[in-house]
Amino acid sequence: MRPLITRPRVLAVLLAGTALAFSPLGGQATAKLPADQLTNPCFAPAGAAAKGGRAADHRDISAAEQKAIEARTAQLLQAKAARGIGVPKGALAAANVPVYVHVMRDAAGNGDVTDTQIAQQLQVLNKTFGGQESAQAANTGFTFSLAGTYRYNNNQWHKDKQSSSYRKQTRKGGANALNIWLVDFGYLGIATFPWDYAKNPGIDGIRVQYTSLPGGSATNYNLGETATHEAGHWFGLYHTFQGGCTTTNDEVADTPAQSSPTNGCPTGRDSCTLPGLDPIHNYMDYSYDSCYNQFTPNQSTRISTMWTAYRA
Repeated sequence: MRPLITRPRVLAVLLAGTALAFSPLGGQATAKLPADQLTNPCFAPAGAAAKGGRAADHRDISAAEQKAIEARTAQLLQAKAARGIGVPKGALAAANVPVYVHVMRDAAGNGDVTDTQIAQQLQVLNKTFGGQESAQAANTGFTFSLAGTYRYNNNQWHKDKQSSSYRKQTRKGGANALNIWLVDFGYLGIATFPWDYAKNPGIDGIRVQYTSLPGGSATNYNLGETATHEAGHWFGLYHTFQGGCTTTNDEVADTPAQSSPTNGCPTGRDSCTLPGLDPIHNYMDYSYDSCYNQFTPNQSTRISTMWTAYRA
């Protein structure tokens, strides 16, 4: 979640104040946060984002909760393996993910994006999860296909108000479907974790600042990598700085520990005494879009594991 400064005005439409759907085309929590936002992995209190970088973008996940999530995941994997559901050791749970894009415009049509931008966003997801941005990047085995684009005109939804309600009204597909709601709010993105799906499937997916799509107006964050970052959470990845300077940190062995999130692209940053420089090029840090270029092999394995446990 990174602060946005400019938000373009776009073409007005005739209908105002009502939802209009088009047919398919192809952190820290505080005691006063709304309950639905407390269950989401990516949320920052209003005003928390500092100029020029992201703010903490999900509720605190304690070491105890993290341990419980990992234990529950292991139980689910064991149970599924007993039923013959799983992948061979060393293999990945490759799958094609259907993507439903919900463009949440206001009554005047502000907040719209073009079909070309949506297609470009899908290309970014396929490139990043396909390991095509650098020699060090891992191919996760997952691909993305546009299953439908829907456009709505609703002032409250456009500003991400009534978020639990509008997501439950508009979400498409099952646990394997990635729903992306494009909104205009003070963050770059908010996502749900896969282990939350069983309890609240109606809100599963990611909310993304519409100006962060390729060609958008979000300076330093308009290459489409916000959707990559949030989809990483949706698949079950933590931030690379989860847990700080600990050996467990983000449950991924090949992402060096870091004490805090990155801002910009500070080459050589090393915020922990543990081995390795901060993984500033990793999609699960808070770097500029242009700085990102990789998921690691162990992140790829975790994505496969979480998919098998919660979304397969």
